[in-house]
Amino acid sequence: MNRHVVVRQVDRAESATIRALGNAGSATVHEAIGRVGFVGPHIRPIQRDVKVAGSAVTVLSHPGDNIMIHAAIEVCRAGDILVVVNTAPSTHGMFGDLLATSLVARGVVGLVIDAGVRDTADLRSMAFPVWSQYVSCQGTVKNTPGSVNVPVVLGGITVHPGDVVCADDDGVVVVPRLQAEAALERSQQRLDNEAATRKLLEAGELGLDFYGLRPKLAELGIEYVDRL
Repeated sequence: MNRHVVVRQVDRAESATIRALGNAGSATVHEAIGRVGFVGPHIRPIQRDVKVAGSAVTVLSHPGDNIMIHAAIEVCRAGDILVVVNTAPSTHGMFGDLLATSLVARGVVGLVIDAGVRDTADLRSMAFPVWSQYVSCQGTVKNTPGSVNVPVVLGGITVHPGDVVCADDDGVVVVPRLQAEAALERSQQRLDNEAATRKLLEAGELGLDFYGLRPKLAELGIEYVDRL
């Protein structure tokens, strides 16, 4: 976009809904909302065993320039997740422990970025969760304008400010803000169904029978033989 802006006000989903979606997990939410919203396997966690969800504060940056991340910190609120997208591919380490310190002070729960991060040992020690495309010590500058809280595209998924971002070991899933309540309802239904299924599997029932897959095997021409 030709106009560079920092949008101060963002509509957010209910905090209880956001927390519950985070607890449900990215895989469950992704399946529950129709297998959409996954930003792709190239965005990976730098830590393990962390599940978070928050409202997206979006940043559109020039590759190798992190000035707009600094600008975004001012408009972040407690419970937000910063989502940083570049206008072209970038392997730069655009984010480190000092930026994380500022975000922690404002109650931000994590970062999702399509470039690199550095100071990863420090980020882990301060328990600030990050999902990034790269880990990189390549430096950045602060010279090029961008925007904050505008729609951005991450992994083919359009992220609007205030959308719910669910992130954990399995990846990052984006839920449109206005669909958050419905997504939570469907996610809970899926969790309840999985709990019931787990009991059957623990009792020894086979997925082949429970899911009705035997006719599908026959349809695919699979033969059962005792020996070859």
